[in-house]
Amino acid sequence: MSEHDPDIDFDFFEDEPATEETSRTQRIIRRPGTRGPEGPSRPPRAPQNLTPLLRLIGLIAFAILIVVLMVFWIQSCQASGKTKTYKSYMTKIADVGSTSQQIGRQLGQTLLTPGVKRAQLEQQISGLARQEQQDVNRARGITPPGPLRDEHQAVIQALEYRVSGLAGLANALGATSGSKDTQQAAGLLASQMRRLLASDVIWDDSFRGPSTTELDHQGVTGTNDNGGPLVPPSSFLQNPELASTTAMAQIQSRLAGAATAGQNCPCGTGLVTTKVLPAGTELSTSAQTDITVSVNMAFEVTVKNTGNSQVFSVPVKLTIEQSKGGNIVKNAKINFLAPGDESTVTFRNISNVSFATSATIKVEVQPVAGETKTDNNSADYPVIFSVA
Repeated sequence: MSEHDPDIDFDFFEDEPATEETSRTQRIIRRPGTRGPEGPSRPPRAPQNLTPLLRLIGLIAFAILIVVLMVFWIQSCQASGKTKTYKSYMTKIADVGSTSQQIGRQLGQTLLTPGVKRAQLEQQISGLARQEQQDVNRARGITPPGPLRDEHQAVIQALEYRVSGLAGLANALGATSGSKDTQQAAGLLASQMRRLLASDVIWDDSFRGPSTTELDHQGVTGTNDNGGPLVPPSSFLQNPELASTTAMAQIQSRLAGAATAGQNCPCGTGLVTTKVLPAGTELSTSAQTDITVSVNMAFEVTVKNTGNSQVFSVPVKLTIEQSKGGNIVKNAKINFLAPGDESTVTFRNISNVSFATSATIKVEVQPVAGETKTDNNSADYPVIFSVA
């Protein structure tokens, strides 16, 4: 190539100088959210280091939830277990108390059995004392919840009083077999009976009352496992009159004359009068009585012991039989009647009577054991109720 040949310069890759328009375009800075010629911009992306923090917060919240649920579950299990423990204990005590109460009922029936001889009575009561000792042993084998330790000791003490009273009564019957002083012998018998009465007080005041308070404090409610009262009662001497010197004097006299069986009967009770209060009008079985109804209206029934033996726990029932409307039924009980004695029961809170219509007031005295003459145990009184 000669020097005269023209120089050929290949500038294929050389950048052209930037024009003013190009430079201006390159200096444009797009702001987030502004719409450019190519459409809307993309949303800003979250910082990459925030995702692990959110995951950590979620895990912590989940762990807290699990802990809270576990706490509630544990508390629920503890409450359920506590309730079960208390109810199981009370069910066991109820069984013991029920057996003991039945023994007390047998004692009352034994004491009131006409014609029984002293030796027989002494033997029967000794047998009841041995049965009651078994209840003491059962109670000692029961483990109470911690807060009821003192109350459980009261149960044992009440049962021991019953054993002591029964054994003492049997011994006193033997010791008074030849006594000529009825009142002195009756006092000795009554002192043993009062031990039985004291056992009921111990059960109620030292066991049942404090136990009810403690279970309320523990939040334990409902019934025991057998469906009975949560804190069970146990009344050994159903009729407190049996612990009186008067009642024991009657028994002592009966035993002294029991050489011939059946000497002390006929036994029984009789209905004497029925009055409407407050007027005091005596009802008649042969003529209709007009009764003016008031808020103080009541009926007073007098019953007499017509036999030769004392009687206890005599049920009396009053029924108002109405031609319109349902019957009204009231019940009462006479605790004790010595031979020849009279006692009254009063029926109050009489409501729902039908006015200006005939009605019949029926009074019934339940026959006692050994009673054969029952024609004087009930009466029907025709009445009509009117408004004051």
